[in-house]
Amino acid sequence: MSDILKITDLHVAVEGKAILRGVNLTIRRGETHALMGPNGSGKSTLGNAVMGHPGYEVTGGKMELSGADVLAMDATERSRAGIFMAFQRPMAIPGVKMAEFLRHATTNVRNPDRKEGEELIPMRQFRKELMEKMEQLRMDPEFARRYVNDGFSGGEMKRAEILQMAMLRPSFAILDETDSGLDVDAVKLASQSIAQIGREAGGGKEMGILIITHHDKLLDHNRPDFTHVMLGGKIVETGGVELAHELYTEGYDRIRSAYPDAAAAEQEMAEEVAAS
Repeated sequence: MSDILKITDLHVAVEGKAILRGVNLTIRRGETHALMGPNGSGKSTLGNAVMGHPGYEVTGGKMELSGADVLAMDATERSRAGIFMAFQRPMAIPGVKMAEFLRHATTNVRNPDRKEGEELIPMRQFRKELMEKMEQLRMDPEFARRYVNDGFSGGEMKRAEILQMAMLRPSFAILDETDSGLDVDAVKLASQSIAQIGREAGGGKEMGILIITHHDKLLDHNRPDFTHVMLGGKIVETGGVELAHELYTEGYDRIRSAYPDAAAAEQEMAEEVAAS
């Protein structure tokens, strides 16, 4: 399993518009990082670029997974190498049951060299583990028989993403606003579950976790080793958990004043969006 995810001077464009403008970030397994910033600052773009979403064009920089060139991998290879992302707005897959989806995905991630048609994880072993994880997340067993995200509420989608993380046991997990759309009790459960799942990661090491959030409640049980602030497509400041609390309670006025170039880039990005 890989131990370091390193992003160096990453530039990313979407539909020809520059979004990320030189992001530097290093995450080690066992570390928890929080990424905060105003809407449109590039947080979700970073996550999608790390996962290899085809709509996000990397125009410069490097991305390495313990020395391996991540940019040379497609999204499937990145997943099998140990990178996972819980999406802010997951896609529905009508006709594909959660259990079927998870059995195939789990088999392929745990056995990266598996070829299509080769044996899957034995059903008895898979079902036992799946039911244990669903019980941990307080999910109805019937959930496994439903089609992936089809007709799910916002909260059900977020719990389904956490369930995938629990089963896939990645080296690095990116959680894109997993707390959005959840009530207070659901956020508390999500926070507790993420912390427990992170400690139970495979390979004898905890996950490296990047939590993208606007709030600090998801961090209650996932105290960040580092909190990063993104503004205008760059990480402009890094601190500890106290920085996350400051941003949640006081907003970004201090950050904009302290980093005028990034604030100008933020304004430029907002004008481009408004004009498109």
